[in-house]
Amino acid sequence: MTDTLEASPFRPPAPKPLQEPPGLLSFLWALRQNPLTTWTERHFEERIITGSGALGRITVVNDPAFIRHILVDNVANYRKDDLQLRVLAPGLGRGLLTAEGEEWKLQRRTIAPLFPPRVVTGFFPAMVESAERLVRRWRRRPEGREVDISLEMTRVTLDVLERTIFSKGVARDPDALGRAITRYFEGLGRIDPVDIFGLPDWVPRIGRWRARPAIRFFEELVNELIQDRKALIARGEPAPRDLLSLLLEAADPETGKGLSDLEVGANIVTFIGAGHETTANALSWSIYLISQDERVRSRIEREVDQVLGDDPFEPQHLDQLVYTRAVLDEAMRLYPPAPFLSRAAIEEDRFGDVTVPAGTVVTIAPYVLHRHRTLWEEPESFRPERFLPEEKARIDRFAYLPFGAGPRVCIGAAFALQEAVIVLATIVRAVRLDLRQGYRVAPLHRITLRPHGGLPMRLTHRSQ
Repeated sequence: MTDTLEASPFRPPAPKPLQEPPGLLSFLWALRQNPLTTWTERHFEERIITGSGALGRITVVNDPAFIRHILVDNVANYRKDDLQLRVLAPGLGRGLLTAEGEEWKLQRRTIAPLFPPRVVTGFFPAMVESAERLVRRWRRRPEGREVDISLEMTRVTLDVLERTIFSKGVARDPDALGRAITRYFEGLGRIDPVDIFGLPDWVPRIGRWRARPAIRFFEELVNELIQDRKALIARGEPAPRDLLSLLLEAADPETGKGLSDLEVGANIVTFIGAGHETTANALSWSIYLISQDERVRSRIEREVDQVLGDDPFEPQHLDQLVYTRAVLDEAMRLYPPAPFLSRAAIEEDRFGDVTVPAGTVVTIAPYVLHRHRTLWEEPESFRPERFLPEEKARIDRFAYLPFGAGPRVCIGAAFALQEAVIVLATIVRAVRLDLRQGYRVAPLHRITLRPHGGLPMRLTHRSQ
């Protein structure tokens, strides 16, 4: 399915696809430095590619119907593959992102009731206050002051987490928490050849060694949060109705069993690390893209001014910020929060004339899928209009996967989208941001997709 929209002149930066697959050593080196640089022209042109290499037998799938088959129709036959678990589990533990089988089903049943629309809407005031706190700080800065938008989006999304997951605070420097998250993704986000070849856990990994201080930081922080909250509840004092309390009280609706402290901790780390990081990156990329296209900037400013004006931000405004949401959707198409996901076939499977032998690693890469030339018109161009309601309805559900799909779809997607629209609209109402002249922007794949080296941008205050 394609879209027919007015073309945009801006083509955001991305690694140029290779003409031919690299040799083994070049592939391993590129995979460690930036996996985005390993994709070839074929991946963006063909819907199914099967072959064997350093990672074993792999089938790369860009066919929406096949993706639906893997993630929904025959989901029981596909588990998270070993490489993905070897990379993620050391830092995230056995939370929703990494648990498998009955362990995952129990956690999903237990945690899903924490994210109904009414609960997410209940976090609206906290998200607005975090966004407004950010722009108040910016308004105190002189005109033309430069800020690193990547760092600023880390701060504001961590502020949201403090007000929603652990509203009593983290008793730690927020910037120290941000630095720990960066060290975590920089360390564990580099794919180690030791993991590729499946060597035992006792074999040293450079990435794990580098990420060890960040992992220890998370473990200590989460343990403090859990023990302090349980002590508060034991004293009979009223506990805040934040996600930490909800996790501690959650019970499986089928068995009545609650989560262990280890499971609560693993999911808090997942929310802090993966949850915060993906929203911060989506906002960073959105702000960067807006700064590069005056047509888009004028349109989003006009919408925000008309919808919000000088009035307080209210929940009903969210549905009116249609173009603002489209900008975020397009940013996550070009730079998806999770650029890569994979599954391993448990038993042999067949889809059409494609056979998937048992043990095959099936790769679905949203970064490639979202830029696939058979699915999108002008896939390399920044065109938010493709996500306006009249056009968005024509996009295949399984051609656009910023939060995954099927039973393992991101449980916090509604939370993240609400937060992102609030923060982006609040920023657009208050300031203009322009990239430092001559600065080269490049996407870097480190589990998530972040701007390499940050985004230095100049503040200009908008008249209210």
